[in-house]
Amino acid sequence: MFPYFLLFIFSCGLFSFCMIHKHLLLTLLSLEFLVITLFLGLFYFLSYFSYSAYFSLVFLTFAVCEGALGLGVLVSLIRCHGNDNLSSFSFVSW
Repeated sequence: MFPYFLLFIFSCGLFSFCMIHKHLLLTLLSLEFLVITLFLGLFYFLSYFSYSAYFSLVFLTFAVCEGALGLGVLVSLIRCHGNDNLSSFSFVSW
């Protein structure tokens, strides 16, 4: 039952990631939701088959680095453009 629950949570996170792309902060929150769901699934898989949990710690380390990088981009975007609306600036002008 737990894998079906994880699949449902992942599909909800993927749906929100694909549908809510107006603000960068909401996109980053959806992406972090997906990463946490993947971490729970990986931890469940590794503990079910009695494998070492070191890989899940490495995955969690990379997830934290990805979150810090996303927040850095968010702060840079707000400082340069004044808001986090993705439609307020053009990617062509960079």
